[in-house]
Amino acid sequence: MTQPLAKLDPSEAALVLIDLQRGVTARQLAPRSAADVVRTSAALASEFRARGGLVMLVHVSFAPNGADVPPQDVDEPFPRQALPAGWDQFVDEIAPQPGDVLITKRQWGAFYGTDLDLQLRRRRRDTIVLGGIATNFGVESTARDAWERGYRLLLVEDAMASMSADDHAFAVNRIFPRLGHVCTAQDVIARLGQ
Repeated sequence: MTQPLAKLDPSEAALVLIDLQRGVTARQLAPRSAADVVRTSAALASEFRARGGLVMLVHVSFAPNGADVPPQDVDEPFPRQALPAGWDQFVDEIAPQPGDVLITKRQWGAFYGTDLDLQLRRRRRDTIVLGGIATNFGVESTARDAWERGYRLLLVEDAMASMSADDHAFAVNRIFPRLGHVCTAQDVIARLGQ
């Protein structure tokens, strides 16, 4: 991991947390549990709020009839199943607080089809601190889109997990260093408001 920034100005940054919701955090994950990711993400959110940083909570949700679910004409589709009530609600530890921005997405990435970019630009935030589940799906898709839009990225490795340690490691070691700076939550907290 490289040193991301000497200083992180909370007035220019947004913490963007991907899919920390009941139906996603219920999965078996690696290299760390969903509980560990949530705990680390909640600590980051608390620090951001306390220092005037912006917290943006992203979750995936669909219409009750599934009409807005992306088509799966792919070689390896996700299994289709009935979604339990409340699957798309944020876990209690990441419950939205006053001043947080909530984004609902309908695909892996948090930019396409949402107002994430608009909300960031209107608040003059050019740095995204990114975490969530799953590393190589929602987080990676969002990171790629953010990079293409010119945002500075800090990718918080210990605030992420995936379905396998290998999937997580490939994104962290091979993709993320080309999009931004891979760091830890402690790195981010230490640089906030210095």
